[in-house]
Amino acid sequence: MAALSDFMENKIIDWLLRAQAIGITGASAAAGTGPSSLFVGLLTAAPGEGTAGTEVTGNGYARVAVTSSLTAWAGTQGAASTLASTGATGTTSNNAILTFPTPTLGWGTVVALGLYDAATVGNLLIYSTLTISKTINQGDAVTFPAASLTFQIDN
Repeated sequence: MAALSDFMENKIIDWLLRAQAIGITGASAAAGTGPSSLFVGLLTAAPGEGTAGTEVTGNGYARVAVTSSLTAWAGTQGAASTLASTGATGTTSNNAILTFPTPTLGWGTVVALGLYDAATVGNLLIYSTLTISKTINQGDAVTFPAASLTFQIDN
């Protein structure tokens, strides 16, 4: 079974989520930095590696844009880190509160989150199931405090 090294996990997280050059010996300048923003979406059916799951739609729902930067996502060494990743966890988390629009009607029971490369449609890049699913009703405040939304690569 193959696995990513901690070094590679750090490079992927910093490139994809934190707008850092890939920084691998022999990588071309064309490798550049990752996307300028990613979009967090809510899912009522969990995705898998080959399936998209079911994303919330309608009733005021929209994905939340997060700028890819060292300040938006934590380094792998721990929550709130704004330095290049040096940890061994392969895990990053949000450094600021993420707030979704207020539902105009219920959104159903959210069981997972996804990171997408576009505000609508696009590709699901990373997903994470919630520890506790949450039913979202009309008028609910839908927020994720800093360090509460985590994504892990490999480990």
